[in-house]
Amino acid sequence: METTPGYYGLSSKTQLKELDNNRIGIYKVIKSRIIQKDALKIAAIAAQIKSVIPEMEVTLICTRNICSKSIALLEREGVTIDLED
Repeated sequence: METTPGYYGLSSKTQLKELDNNRIGIYKVIKSRIIQKDALKIAAIAAQIKSVIPEMEVTLICTRNICSKSIALLEREGVTIDLED
């Protein structure tokens, strides 16, 4: 599986991680809280990945600092969330 952001047409600052076969993670561990504006950007990244490989499952890897509206938005977009400590 390709984890180079350029392969999917993404910024080189985007961190991707192979999780399973056909499952890729967007690694977003920041000190501040992930708000809805950030979730919209993450959903756009997921959509870009799925436009290249439609059957790819996308997971957000982040800390527990994520607001409930962001969680709801990402679930609607089909992005699962994996919380790290």
